[in-house]
Amino acid sequence: MTIDIIDLTDPQFADLNAVQRAMVRAAQVRKNNAVAEADDAVAALFYLLLGKDNLRSSVRQKEEARIRAQEDAEIEAIREDLLQQLAYESIGSEENEFGPYRYPENPNYNLSFSQRYLVVRNYYMQVTTNPQARLDAYGMDTLARSYLGEYYQTLYEQLASYVK
Repeated sequence: MTIDIIDLTDPQFADLNAVQRAMVRAAQVRKNNAVAEADDAVAALFYLLLGKDNLRSSVRQKEEARIRAQEDAEIEAIREDLLQQLAYESIGSEENEFGPYRYPENPNYNLSFSQRYLVVRNYYMQVTTNPQARLDAYGMDTLARSYLGEYYQTLYEQLASYVK
């Protein structure tokens, strides 16, 4: 598999631990699926317009541009998610007397607010793939309001940006 979701040389990829390599591979598969879906949509549009003798219409150009823009936005979201996961993969590996730190069961109050933001963001990104359900669940999370402080609204806006 060619890894092109993020720029990594072979030595850099080899320096990643097993969990990080799995994250990169999973993100690459998601990117490849997004590209394949966009290619299929463009091909379907081509054949639809070909059958109607409208192949040179401006509708085709505009629709292809919309499909590619949607593809680029999805790939950028996957890339951003991967980079944040890689940067903060080890945050949850510590523990206290209640067991390993894990949001929301045992939140780590020793983290900075920006690290808490990433922990909560990763939690909600993994809970569901439905952006609206994710936003609704986050909106009802009363622990996140106190745990994140000023970052609560920032994360809310980021999760809302994924809802189409």
